[in-house]
Amino acid sequence: MLELHAISKRFGAIVVADAIDLTLSSGEALGVIGPNGAGKSTLFNLVTGLLRPDAGRIALDGVDITGLSPEARCRAGIGRSFQIPQPFDHLSVFENLAVAALFGGGLSEADAIQHCGRTLDLTGLEAKANRLAGSLPLLDRKRLELARALATKPRTLLLDEIAGGLTDAECHELVETIRTIHAEGVGIIWIEHVVHALLAVVQRLVVLNFGKVVAQGVPNEVMRSREVETIYMGVPA
Repeated sequence: MLELHAISKRFGAIVVADAIDLTLSSGEALGVIGPNGAGKSTLFNLVTGLLRPDAGRIALDGVDITGLSPEARCRAGIGRSFQIPQPFDHLSVFENLAVAALFGGGLSEADAIQHCGRTLDLTGLEAKANRLAGSLPLLDRKRLELARALATKPRTLLLDEIAGGLTDAECHELVETIRTIHAEGVGIIWIEHVVHALLAVVQRLVVLNFGKVVAQGVPNEVMRSREVETIYMGVPA
């Protein structure tokens, strides 16, 4: 479904993406880990069009989207949550979803209302639909960030450290929600430092370091790999 071919990006002398090759199959759940500064969020910015690569190509369902705007990529089926939730604080929870469905997903008003109602139910926000987004506690702001991405009806969902800052119980609730989303056939790429949450969902794991893919494969095998031990625990390579 989603393919990155030799994607590269630098800021001056700093290389943040170094000829990255990456694929996400239809309906797959892919995890991405790496230390701070590894290029993880930059990768999402390149996929969603917030940054343009210096070299390489991005394709969605075989169609080159490298030159498309972020809005066009959203309409094409790529949704994204941000590490720090970015709702419209002065709008209600439901209104936040409606904006995403109407303008990000391109839905008609009737379809948007129906889809937003289902999204509220899926993310556990139905009882808070009329609350102002700016009044929500952290877990609900995380849920709203996820719900806003889902409101665009993505086929590929990018999650950026959505479990960060949550308690274990809150994290468990969030994992169950993401499992449900994945079970419905949505492809997921999930960047996360809360590794136990990630491993509860993903089928494949990629490790980034200094803008390079240094390991990928079955999650438990990757976590035991020499590359991960070197990066996270200082074990000599």
